[in-house]
Amino acid sequence: MSLLRAAAIADLVTLVVLLTNLATVHIPQVASLMGPIHGCAYLLVIGATWHLTRSGRATVLAAIPIIGAARTILRSGR
Repeated sequence: MSLLRAAAIADLVTLVVLLTNLATVHIPQVASLMGPIHGCAYLLVIGATWHLTRSGRATVLAAIPIIGAARTILRSGR
């Protein structure tokens, strides 16, 4: 599994956990733990996309929350 694909999956999973926590019980510790992990994964998706493609368009699309990571997972064959 490539770094880009792993980061995109981590981005989506942590986002789902954060949103589920927010919509249900809102445990502050979950947000404190998952927030920084999600932020790092999000930035890694953007950086890895730029590094692998050198395309401004692909990088901007990767930066779109939710859609960007899903698009990256579907499009990356690496």
